[in-house]
Amino acid sequence: MIKILHLSDIHMGSGFSHGRINPETGLNTRLEDFAATLSKCMDRAISEPVDLVIFGGDAFPDSTPPPFVKEAFACQFSRLVDAQIPTVLLVGNHDQHSQGQGGASLGIYRTLGIPKFIVGDRLDTHLINTRSGPVQVVTLPWLTRSTLMTRSETESLSMGDVNQLLTEKLTIAMEGEIRRLNPDIPTVLLAHLMADKASLGAERFLAVGKGFNIPVSMLTRPCFDYVALGHVHKHQNLNASNNPPVIYPGSIERVDFSEEKEDKGFVLVNLERGKAEWEFCTLPVRVFQTIKVNVSESENPQAELVKAIGKKQIEDAVVRLIYQLRSEQLDLIDNGELHALLGEAHSYTIQPELVSQLARPRLPELNTNNSIEPLEALKTYLASREDLKDVAESMLEAAQGLLGGAEEVLVEF
Repeated sequence: MIKILHLSDIHMGSGFSHGRINPETGLNTRLEDFAATLSKCMDRAISEPVDLVIFGGDAFPDSTPPPFVKEAFACQFSRLVDAQIPTVLLVGNHDQHSQGQGGASLGIYRTLGIPKFIVGDRLDTHLINTRSGPVQVVTLPWLTRSTLMTRSETESLSMGDVNQLLTEKLTIAMEGEIRRLNPDIPTVLLAHLMADKASLGAERFLAVGKGFNIPVSMLTRPCFDYVALGHVHKHQNLNASNNPPVIYPGSIERVDFSEEKEDKGFVLVNLERGKAEWEFCTLPVRVFQTIKVNVSESENPQAELVKAIGKKQIEDAVVRLIYQLRSEQLDLIDNGELHALLGEAHSYTIQPELVSQLARPRLPELNTNNSIEPLEALKTYLASREDLKDVAESMLEAAQGLLGGAEEVLVEF
């Protein structure tokens, strides 16, 4: 039985806007959060100990992270070198050059010749000898159209036809790798991709480069005992029969508020030929908390906001307060009190949103079937706006001045 730790989508260096500078270290506290969470993954890998660590891609937000971010990542993975645990680092879309050529942020690990470290930046099969026996890992990094096809092949095709042709080409390439496999050795497919049945998380906003959806049916081959995926930040199993399991472990930390309600963690796998048992292990990550309230109809909007904040556990959380109000209520908000109440949060933002006047029902006098003079249209509109009554007269005078020298025209609404 071979024990594997599968993690993905670390995105070390993300989310700095949700942190602050630690005066003792000079580092952003969110970088420290990500490093501490990755450290917990390494702790588990070493304490088990596991026989193999596989990383599903997206080490950083982009292919050229600053040195202190690369150092935070390398410090943790170097612990696996010391523990003599083989490791496979797969190249994800965020790890690639903007031109999609190679894994700039991870290639250094191959260049340095770090023992037992494999960088998967192309479709290839790696035979890895672990303490508990051999395992085959097929690496499938993030693929773009240009990886498999030339411009001349795609220029006259529809998007649907292009995706179909890409799938066919990838199927042929995968078949070549499958024929090289030893059928008696446990096999893992490690891939960074968008599967067609996946439920999306933050990656819908973070996509870099144009990939394509891959059918789950391409992954559920009997030659694979476990399919380890990366790219989607929400943990999920795409094959309920578990034959084989097709697992996104998800990201290890919350990248933004779109992941507010998602558990974060990694997967432990017990692997043998023809069988894989897996367990999702949650990580204690920083809480993201949204407080959203509409006070536009309240006589005391400040009291409503104070009450809404008081209902939430915000200590050490990343918090955003979003509230809707009318423009005439702005003077009723005590921002100083709101900042004081949110001060126990790790970080927070306050986002007031004015209720759109466009959301009001349309006046029948101004519908598309009526033609009305500009000044009459303005009078009708201002009469419907209680919040503009103090400036209505001056607005009409200004409009009269603007229109005074112009020919009389009819405006259709």
